[in-house]
Amino acid sequence: MDRTSSRSSSFSQRLDLRVCRLLALVILAGTVSSLAQAQKFSLPYQFKGAPDGANPKAGMITDAAGNFYGTTAFGGTSGVFGTVFKLNKNHKETVLYSFQGADGAFPVASLNMDAKGNLYGTTTAGGGAQAIGVVFKLTKTGKETTLHAFTGQNDGATPSAGLIRDAKGNLYGTTMAGGFFGGGVVFKLTPPGKLIVLYSFCSLQNCSDGKGSVASLIMDSAGNLYGTTLSGGNPICSGGCGVVFKITPSRKETVLYTFCSAQNCTDGAGPAAGLIRDSAGNFYGTTSAGGDPNCNCGTVFKLSRAGHETVLHSFTGDPDGSLPEGGLATDSKGNLYGTTVVGGTSNDGTVFKVTPAGKETVLHSFNGGDGAGIYGDLVFDLNGNLYGTANSGGSFGVGTIFKVTP
Repeated sequence: MDRTSSRSSSFSQRLDLRVCRLLALVILAGTVSSLAQAQKFSLPYQFKGAPDGANPKAGMITDAAGNFYGTTAFGGTSGVFGTVFKLNKNHKETVLYSFQGADGAFPVASLNMDAKGNLYGTTTAGGGAQAIGVVFKLTKTGKETTLHAFTGQNDGATPSAGLIRDAKGNLYGTTMAGGFFGGGVVFKLTPPGKLIVLYSFCSLQNCSDGKGSVASLIMDSAGNLYGTTLSGGNPICSGGCGVVFKITPSRKETVLYTFCSAQNCTDGAGPAAGLIRDSAGNFYGTTSAGGDPNCNCGTVFKLSRAGHETVLHSFTGDPDGSLPEGGLATDSKGNLYGTTVVGGTSNDGTVFKVTPAGKETVLHSFNGGDGAGIYGDLVFDLNGNLYGTANSGGSFGVGTIFKVTP
């Protein structure tokens, strides 16, 4: 087998594995890495399963008072369907809502909060006759409302990404599947609850426009939406290697970059996370595969406004990590912070920093006892510390909330 075929097969297996992980929820930097000592790492909270929740897959958001809000894919009062939780600045956890199935199940995405403190999110399953996911609203008093239950038809199915909200209160998101062509959709949900499909993926041959978006969107001042798809694009990968896309207010989609455009996919493949954007209009993100040809462990990349992609870091597994599926956070100096699902010294994932020049530093390497499987984005607290969630591990084996001081 030649190197291209081998690479395509390797990525295909990893892509299939990630899709299987997600469907299972529905059913039930050419740089030198340096390893930092974990002296500034702590565990503010460890999940127990019931009733506080289990297996958080998404990152958290924070309010002006320093409280954190997030979701767990499982656990809760039902023990199964997941929760919405709050962690106050004193690290006390409160379950704000436990899903029961009919109202939604298995949330794997981060939340969005409005000025009144209402929370908005998605679940990958539950709700409606088809039980393939909902958009929900949760008030400060704990009242949950299903804003839309997906049907699997033109409106999409299995929403796995968080929502963004514009000044008028419209919500925007993506689905992994469904839609007119079966490759998922980008949607808008108005405050009255009307869902409008802005774009259906796989409208072009070989899904060259993208397929299977599992990441949150970002919006610019002109109302253009930007995001990534896990597959579609270059068919060198089975199902495609993923793209970065733009959708205008008039619903026109443009592919800004197609991954695996470089030999051996050294430019990355399979972006599972959303984008961040700097003041000059450059985009930054991660890919879960591609990069170093000897590892296929993923990348941190920069994409210019003109569509030129630069790999800031290619992961090698040990010690820097492998399989980054979370988005990036950035500080005032332009440093990027993120996580990897696996890799590191114990193969349980890492927290990393990448400078604008592409120097990567491991801030923490997980060992299972302090967490494992780091899928979500990081968030800064009011003092500049980073907080995140581990999907498993910890004293009870069902995940942790961790804090890292950069």
